[in-house]
Amino acid sequence: MCFSASASFGAAAVIGTVGIITLKKVKSPSRLPFACIPLLFAVQQLTEGFVWLSFTDPEYSEWKGPATGLFLLFAQVVWPMLVPLSLYLIEKNAQRKKVLGFFTVMGILTAAFLGWCLLNYTITAGISSYHVDYTLNYPVLLSWIASAVYVGVTILPPFISGNKKMPLLGILVLASFIVTEIYFPGYIISVWCYFAALISVLVLYLVIDMNKSGSNAQLVAMREI
Repeated sequence: MCFSASASFGAAAVIGTVGIITLKKVKSPSRLPFACIPLLFAVQQLTEGFVWLSFTDPEYSEWKGPATGLFLLFAQVVWPMLVPLSLYLIEKNAQRKKVLGFFTVMGILTAAFLGWCLLNYTITAGISSYHVDYTLNYPVLLSWIASAVYVGVTILPPFISGNKKMPLLGILVLASFIVTEIYFPGYIISVWCYFAALISVLVLYLVIDMNKSGSNAQLVAMREI
Protein backbone atom coordinates (compact mmCIF):
# COMPACT_ATOMS: atom_id res chain seq x y z
CA MET A 1 0.00 0.00 0.00
CA CYS A 2 1.38 3.38 -0.92
CA PHE A 3 1.52 6.47 1.31
CA SER A 4 2.44 5.24 4.83
CA ALA A 5 2.49 2.58 7.50
CA SER A 6 -0.78 3.89 8.95
CA ALA A 7 -2.43 3.54 5.53
CA SER A 8 -1.28 -0.06 5.29
CA PHE A 9 -2.41 -0.92 8.82
CA GLY A 10 -5.74 0.84 8.28
CA ALA A 11 -6.30 -1.05 5.03
CA ALA A 12 -5.41 -4.30 6.78
CA ALA A 13 -8.04 -3.64 9.46
CA VAL A 14 -10.78 -2.81 6.95
CA ILE A 15 -9.96 -5.67 4.58
CA GLY A 16 -9.54 -8.05 7.51
CA THR A 17 -13.06 -7.23 8.68
CA VAL A 18 -14.38 -7.94 5.20
CA GLY A 19 -12.38 -11.16 5.19
CA ILE A 20 -13.88 -12.39 8.46
CA ILE A 21 -17.41 -11.61 7.23
CA THR A 22 -16.69 -13.42 3.96
CA LEU A 23 -15.49 -16.56 5.73
CA LYS A 24 -18.59 -16.57 7.90
CA LYS A 25 -20.73 -16.54 4.77
CA VAL A 26 -19.15 -19.67 3.30
CA LYS A 27 -21.59 -22.58 3.03
CA SER A 28 -19.49 -24.98 0.97
CA PRO A 29 -15.94 -26.23 1.70
CA SER A 30 -15.05 -25.91 -1.99
CA ARG A 31 -15.57 -22.14 -1.76
CA LEU A 32 -13.31 -21.70 1.25
CA PRO A 33 -10.06 -20.94 -0.68
CA PHE A 34 -11.91 -18.29 -2.72
CA ALA A 35 -13.41 -16.81 0.43
CA CYS A 36 -9.95 -16.62 2.03
CA ILE A 37 -8.78 -14.03 -0.53
CA PRO A 38 -9.83 -10.93 1.47
CA LEU A 39 -8.27 -12.17 4.71
CA LEU A 40 -5.02 -13.01 2.93
CA PHE A 41 -5.05 -9.55 1.37
CA ALA A 42 -5.34 -8.15 4.89
CA VAL A 43 -2.31 -10.12 6.10
CA GLN A 44 -0.35 -8.91 3.08
CA GLN A 45 -1.23 -5.29 3.85
CA LEU A 46 -0.21 -5.85 7.46
CA THR A 47 3.22 -7.07 6.40
CA GLU A 48 3.78 -4.00 4.22
CA GLY A 49 2.89 -1.84 7.20
CA PHE A 50 5.92 -3.33 8.94
CA VAL A 51 8.02 -2.72 5.82
CA TRP A 52 7.10 0.96 6.17
CA LEU A 53 7.93 0.94 9.89
CA SER A 54 11.36 -0.56 9.16
CA PHE A 55 12.18 2.64 7.26
CA THR A 56 10.50 5.20 9.50
CA ASP A 57 11.13 3.79 12.99
CA PRO A 58 14.66 2.67 14.03
CA GLU A 59 13.15 0.19 16.51
CA TYR A 60 11.75 -1.80 13.58
CA SER A 61 14.80 -1.61 11.29
CA GLU A 62 15.58 -5.31 11.78
CA TRP A 63 12.11 -6.19 10.49
CA LYS A 64 12.88 -4.89 7.00
CA GLY A 65 14.18 -8.16 5.55
CA PRO A 66 11.54 -10.52 7.01
CA ALA A 67 8.64 -8.13 6.32
CA THR A 68 9.77 -7.51 2.75
CA GLY A 69 10.18 -11.23 2.12
CA LEU A 70 6.77 -12.05 3.57
CA PHE A 71 5.06 -9.32 1.56
CA LEU A 72 6.65 -10.56 -1.66
CA LEU A 73 5.73 -14.14 -0.75
CA PHE A 74 2.08 -13.11 -0.91
CA ALA A 75 2.53 -10.93 -3.98
CA GLN A 76 4.47 -13.42 -6.07
CA VAL A 77 3.77 -16.89 -4.72
CA VAL A 78 0.33 -16.98 -3.09
CA TRP A 79 -1.76 -15.14 -5.69
CA PRO A 80 -0.74 -16.93 -8.91
CA MET A 81 -1.56 -20.22 -7.20
CA LEU A 82 -4.64 -19.27 -5.21
CA VAL A 83 -6.66 -17.38 -7.84
CA PRO A 84 -6.90 -20.16 -10.45
CA LEU A 85 -7.03 -22.92 -7.82
CA SER A 86 -9.92 -21.31 -5.92
CA LEU A 87 -11.96 -20.99 -9.12
CA TYR A 88 -11.07 -24.52 -10.18
CA LEU A 89 -12.43 -25.89 -6.91
CA ILE A 90 -15.82 -24.20 -7.24
CA GLU A 91 -16.29 -24.88 -10.96
CA LYS A 92 -18.95 -27.48 -11.82
CA ASN A 93 -18.77 -27.52 -15.61
CA ALA A 94 -16.38 -30.29 -16.70
CA GLN A 95 -14.94 -28.49 -19.73
CA ARG A 96 -14.40 -25.22 -17.90
CA LYS A 97 -12.86 -27.13 -15.01
CA LYS A 98 -10.26 -28.66 -17.35
CA VAL A 99 -9.25 -25.22 -18.60
CA LEU A 100 -9.09 -23.87 -15.06
CA GLY A 101 -7.00 -26.90 -14.12
CA PHE A 102 -4.49 -25.91 -16.80
CA PHE A 103 -4.34 -22.36 -15.43
CA THR A 104 -3.90 -23.77 -11.93
CA VAL A 105 -0.89 -25.82 -13.03
CA MET A 106 0.59 -22.78 -14.77
CA GLY A 107 -0.02 -20.73 -11.65
CA ILE A 108 1.73 -23.29 -9.46
CA LEU A 109 4.73 -23.41 -11.80
CA THR A 110 4.92 -19.62 -11.87
CA ALA A 111 4.69 -19.42 -8.08
CA ALA A 112 7.40 -22.08 -7.76
CA PHE A 113 9.74 -20.15 -10.08
CA LEU A 114 9.12 -16.81 -8.36
CA GLY A 115 9.50 -18.44 -4.96
CA TRP A 116 12.83 -19.90 -6.07
CA CYS A 117 13.90 -16.44 -7.24
CA LEU A 118 12.96 -14.93 -3.89
CA LEU A 119 15.26 -17.41 -2.18
CA ASN A 120 18.17 -17.17 -4.59
CA TYR A 121 18.35 -13.58 -5.82
CA THR A 122 18.82 -10.26 -4.08
CA ILE A 123 15.66 -8.30 -3.32
CA THR A 124 15.61 -4.80 -1.89
CA ALA A 125 12.97 -2.33 -0.79
CA GLY A 126 13.11 1.43 -0.44
CA ILE A 127 10.84 4.46 -0.13
CA SER A 128 10.40 6.49 -3.30
CA SER A 129 7.75 9.15 -3.99
CA TYR A 130 5.63 7.98 -1.04
CA HIS A 131 5.64 4.39 -2.30
CA VAL A 132 7.55 1.27 -1.39
CA ASP A 133 9.85 0.47 -4.29
CA TYR A 134 10.71 -3.23 -4.52
CA THR A 135 13.74 -4.13 -6.64
CA LEU A 136 13.88 -7.75 -7.76
CA ASN A 137 17.15 -8.79 -9.35
CA TYR A 138 15.75 -11.82 -11.20
CA PRO A 139 16.97 -13.15 -14.58
CA VAL A 140 15.49 -10.64 -17.03
CA LEU A 141 14.09 -12.95 -19.72
CA LEU A 142 12.66 -15.50 -17.30
CA SER A 143 11.24 -12.69 -15.20
CA TRP A 144 9.38 -11.26 -18.20
CA ILE A 145 7.96 -14.68 -19.07
CA ALA A 146 6.91 -15.33 -15.48
CA SER A 147 5.29 -11.89 -15.28
CA ALA A 148 3.27 -12.53 -18.44
CA VAL A 149 2.06 -15.88 -17.13
CA TYR A 150 1.33 -14.29 -13.74
CA VAL A 151 -0.97 -11.73 -15.34
CA GLY A 152 -2.68 -14.49 -17.31
CA VAL A 153 -3.37 -16.81 -14.38
CA THR A 154 -4.69 -14.00 -12.17
CA ILE A 155 -6.90 -12.25 -14.75
CA LEU A 156 -8.20 -14.87 -17.21
CA PRO A 157 -9.67 -17.56 -14.87
CA PRO A 158 -12.64 -15.38 -13.74
CA PHE A 159 -13.65 -15.04 -17.39
CA ILE A 160 -13.50 -18.81 -17.84
CA SER A 161 -15.59 -19.56 -14.76
CA GLY A 162 -19.13 -20.79 -15.29
CA ASN A 163 -20.35 -18.36 -12.65
CA LYS A 164 -22.06 -15.58 -14.61
CA LYS A 165 -20.90 -12.84 -12.24
CA MET A 166 -17.31 -14.03 -11.79
CA PRO A 167 -16.05 -12.00 -14.82
CA LEU A 168 -16.62 -8.93 -12.65
CA LEU A 169 -13.59 -10.05 -10.66
CA GLY A 170 -11.49 -10.38 -13.81
CA ILE A 171 -12.57 -6.93 -14.98
CA LEU A 172 -11.70 -5.34 -11.63
CA VAL A 173 -8.29 -7.03 -11.42
CA LEU A 174 -7.51 -6.07 -15.02
CA ALA A 175 -8.60 -2.48 -14.38
CA SER A 176 -6.39 -2.31 -11.30
CA PHE A 177 -3.36 -3.45 -13.29
CA ILE A 178 -4.04 -0.92 -16.05
CA VAL A 179 -4.62 2.01 -13.68
CA THR A 180 -1.49 1.14 -11.71
CA GLU A 181 0.65 0.90 -14.84
CA ILE A 182 -0.66 4.25 -16.10
CA TYR A 183 -0.54 6.32 -12.92
CA PHE A 184 2.08 4.50 -10.81
CA PRO A 185 4.59 2.97 -13.27
CA GLY A 186 7.40 1.15 -11.53
CA TYR A 187 5.46 0.60 -8.30
CA ILE A 188 2.97 -2.04 -9.41
CA ILE A 189 3.93 -4.60 -6.73
CA SER A 190 3.08 -2.22 -3.91
CA VAL A 191 0.44 0.12 -5.34
CA TRP A 192 -1.66 -2.58 -7.02
CA CYS A 193 -2.64 -3.80 -3.58
CA TYR A 194 -4.34 -0.45 -3.07
CA PHE A 195 -7.20 -2.07 -4.97
CA ALA A 196 -7.32 -4.98 -2.53
CA ALA A 197 -10.21 -3.41 -0.61
CA LEU A 198 -12.40 -3.19 -3.71
CA ILE A 199 -11.50 -6.71 -4.76
CA SER A 200 -12.23 -7.99 -1.25
CA VAL A 201 -15.69 -6.42 -1.20
CA LEU A 202 -16.40 -7.97 -4.60
CA VAL A 203 -15.29 -11.39 -3.33
CA LEU A 204 -17.72 -11.02 -0.42
CA TYR A 205 -20.51 -10.14 -2.86
CA LEU A 206 -19.68 -13.14 -5.06
CA VAL A 207 -19.69 -15.53 -2.09
CA ILE A 208 -23.09 -14.24 -1.00
CA ASP A 209 -24.36 -14.52 -4.58
CA MET A 210 -23.13 -18.12 -4.83
CA ASN A 211 -25.02 -18.94 -1.64
CA LYS A 212 -28.21 -17.50 -3.11
CA SER A 213 -27.70 -19.34 -6.40
CA GLY A 214 -27.14 -22.59 -4.54
CA SER A 215 -30.28 -22.10 -2.46
CA ASN A 216 -32.34 -21.32 -5.55
CA ALA A 217 -31.03 -24.42 -7.30
CA GLN A 218 -32.02 -26.56 -4.33
CA LEU A 219 -35.53 -25.09 -4.33
CA VAL A 220 -35.92 -25.84 -8.04
CA ALA A 221 -34.71 -29.40 -7.52
CA MET A 222 -37.16 -29.93 -4.64
CA ARG A 223 -40.07 -28.61 -6.74
CA GLU A 224 -39.19 -30.98 -9.57
CA ILE A 225 -39.28 -33.89 -7.16
